[in-house]
Amino acid sequence: MLSADEAATLIEAIAARQDRAAFAALFRHFAPRVKSFVMRGGTDPEAAQEIAQEAMILVWRKAASFDRARASAATWIYTIARNKRIDVARRANRPTIETEDWLIAFAPAEEDADSSVEAGETYIKMKELMDGLSPDHLLVIHKAFFEDKTHTAIAEELKLPLGTVKSRIRVALGRLRDALEKEKGS
Repeated sequence: MLSADEAATLIEAIAARQDRAAFAALFRHFAPRVKSFVMRGGTDPEAAQEIAQEAMILVWRKAASFDRARASAATWIYTIARNKRIDVARRANRPTIETEDWLIAFAPAEEDADSSVEAGETYIKMKELMDGLSPDHLLVIHKAFFEDKTHTAIAEELKLPLGTVKSRIRVALGRLRDALEKEKGS
């Protein structure tokens, strides 16, 4: 059984020197508890095991962001697990839309020739506008809207500050909106 101070010290050892023994001790103590915690939220045992493992991997990766003055080790770890469970639930509840088929979600319900032509024109116009974005802006838009990733997940994956990801998404959406408004005015 780890005390709160011992657990915090282990996380700090992971952050300072990527201490594998410290991580192993932390994992042995918290992984089963995190799995139980996730299962109490209604997740099946197999998915809970996967979420617990992913949460513990995030503990390894984010150890440097732990601050014992702000939260106990247990609170910090359970928060990571809760957020991971929420991310998995969100992904499970949303249908996957392929990048090339994204317009289907916005197509009109009726299938007349005029609406089909209009949908095709809108698709082509949006594809052109998106191709006009910088590679950095296009990448974050793709990850946020086509891969359905959270801003935090994008920041971690691209190894960018969260504020940079949010800013790039905001700028890209603003440019797309401005370009669409110009098109309507033409």
